[in-house]
Amino acid sequence: MFESVEEVQRKLAEQDYICDKNIATVVFLASRLEKPVLVEGPAGVGKTELAKAVSKATGRHLIRLQCYEGLDEAKALYEWEYSKQLLYTQILKEKLAEVMAGATSLRDAADRVAQEDSVFFSSRFIVPRPLLAAITADDPTLLLIDEVDKSDPEFEAFLLEVLSDFQVSVPEIGTFDAKQKPIVFLTSNDAREMSDALKRRCLHLYIDFPNGELETRILETKVPGVAHRLAEELVGVMQRLRKLDLKKTPSISETLDWARALLALNASTLNEELVKDTLNVILKYEGDIKKAHGELGRLIARKAEDEAAKPAAAPGGAPAAPAAAKKGSLH
Repeated sequence: MFESVEEVQRKLAEQDYICDKNIATVVFLASRLEKPVLVEGPAGVGKTELAKAVSKATGRHLIRLQCYEGLDEAKALYEWEYSKQLLYTQILKEKLAEVMAGATSLRDAADRVAQEDSVFFSSRFIVPRPLLAAITADDPTLLLIDEVDKSDPEFEAFLLEVLSDFQVSVPEIGTFDAKQKPIVFLTSNDAREMSDALKRRCLHLYIDFPNGELETRILETKVPGVAHRLAEELVGVMQRLRKLDLKKTPSISETLDWARALLALNASTLNEELVKDTLNVILKYEGDIKKAHGELGRLIARKAEDEAAKPAAAPGGAPAAPAAAKKGSLH
């Protein structure tokens, strides 16, 4: 699958997913050790995208289970296709009558019908949900259990059994063992703390907001056509916005949305008016927007200070060398 950590970085980059060595190492170990990965971090930093990128890089079919409050085993594992069972019952009504012919009591008739249970409770009437689909798949798969922190603790306990043995029991049929063990990613936005038992079964990965350099690389990869100067200015403002006390801190997904919005407006550089007019693209609460309005002058002034701090041009148009460089470099 992956021969080295460096190959993970390269193959993910081919899928336009830029990651650091820490992320690549966890992905490599997960593939070698066949252990699930619990990916935690703020919303919008690329947890789900990581699973999608690994799926494409490895050629595995992606099966996704979106978690929510009240999710139960039936929605995650399988359901019986009752309408199809009813249709077969109607079609086979005459056959059923033959089976019950000669029954001397209701109990006798019921016993005869019960002997035919395997006809109506078989794999042809099962609707596989994500967990069963991943376990019974003939080809290698990647199972993404998205936002597991939104599910109930009872469902988390059920997941422990599935992730430990990679098998599912259907009382009417029997046990399904994984034909090929899937790669498993679980994502969490830290809505609640995951249990120690779940964490013990998983490799842990925390994805935080990227630094300015990495975020610029991600932006230029995901939004082709954005000028390097605009990308740096945009990322600089985003980095400073995240230091404010906001109800919802803007993430990488908002950075990409903002870049696309600025391209649509044919912007080549940022100014206070443009930032003010487009803040609603990256901030989702009115209180956050008002707070950012009060800081706009400082953000733009900071950018101006950065520009002023650049070395002045020497005669002939070349930048003047820093004093330290004139004396010689240690490198």
